[in-house]
Amino acid sequence: MRAEIQNSVEAIEKSLDLLAQRMDRETAPHRLEEFNARVEDPTLWDNPDAAQKLMRDRQMLVDAMASYDGIKQELSDNIELIELGEMEDDAEVVTEAEAALTALQIKAAKKELEALLDGEADGNDTFLEINAGAGGTESCDWANMLARMYVRWAEKKGYKVELQAEQAGDEAGIKSASYKISGHNAYGWLKSESGVHRLVRISPFDSAAKRHTSFTSVKVYPVVDDNIEIEVNPADIRIDTYRSSGAGGQHVNTTDSAVRITHHPTGIVVTSSEKSQHQNRDIAMKALKSRLYQIELDKRSALVNEAHENAGDAGWGNQIRSYVLQPYQMVKDLRTSYETSDTKGVLDGDLDGLMAATLAMDVSGKSRAEANAE
Repeated sequence: MRAEIQNSVEAIEKSLDLLAQRMDRETAPHRLEEFNARVEDPTLWDNPDAAQKLMRDRQMLVDAMASYDGIKQELSDNIELIELGEMEDDAEVVTEAEAALTALQIKAAKKELEALLDGEADGNDTFLEINAGAGGTESCDWANMLARMYVRWAEKKGYKVELQAEQAGDEAGIKSASYKISGHNAYGWLKSESGVHRLVRISPFDSAAKRHTSFTSVKVYPVVDDNIEIEVNPADIRIDTYRSSGAGGQHVNTTDSAVRITHHPTGIVVTSSEKSQHQNRDIAMKALKSRLYQIELDKRSALVNEAHENAGDAGWGNQIRSYVLQPYQMVKDLRTSYETSDTKGVLDGDLDGLMAATLAMDVSGKSRAEANAE
């Protein structure tokens, strides 16, 4: 077996070891039996929220076991094919099996990264907030581009995307938007996107065709489920209702029952503008609890603090990532130094490479300064 293929085999085996550790492979079959027994309990759906969590946890275990077993079997099959091909001097069989191992190494590395999403809230759904910063109409348009980028990314992941609130820009784009994104590890993947995103391009709004720099801030918070207790003192909040309207477009809501909740101790403000005032109160309260929970996570986790250290104003000096469309094409994450010239792909939602690099950095415990120094 050639040296580079042997290296691929060893890398896949290391990924398998990590996957086995993360799901506790030895106890996994027993835990699945327990899940199956509880699923058959006729009283399970008396508590829908608990039932949904049980089904979600069971599916996560099933997926982890299937992924591990599939990679392990595919590794074994291709090693056998290579050995057989070498014995029979069949170069075609060897070449095909080696190519399959190379692809399997990439797949195993991706699964390994996903397995590292084991933080307290990584598996939760998430709230995503986008706010235009310095740059006026330019930044409103940039905020709209980012919203499209994240919606595309989420849809490619098979996640459910729900627009919670949106404020249209005065001339173009959006001033702000908030989404709830639901799916396995939605928060774990998106948490690395919190910070300021910088765009450099030739402005479509400038008749002189000059280059402009725009800033937009992105903030990500985990959706708090019923297993996480967050107490909100009614005396600490103010609830306002108002009429929400925009300049038009498919995402704009017009209603007299939009809700805004202000949390006085922290200054947090959350809004929701669906059609039902009752629904808006519920959505806004969940968003507030998620923000408060994120603050608690920040206090407890130095890694999360590092990921969110640029949560300041959307302007110079606070950006985590630059998107340059002119005079050259480049997207570069300033925390990991990961870069790509495929700006179109990124803006169409191909974000996994950028997210994975940040996730790997966080797991390794590197600081931003250390990452940039490499």
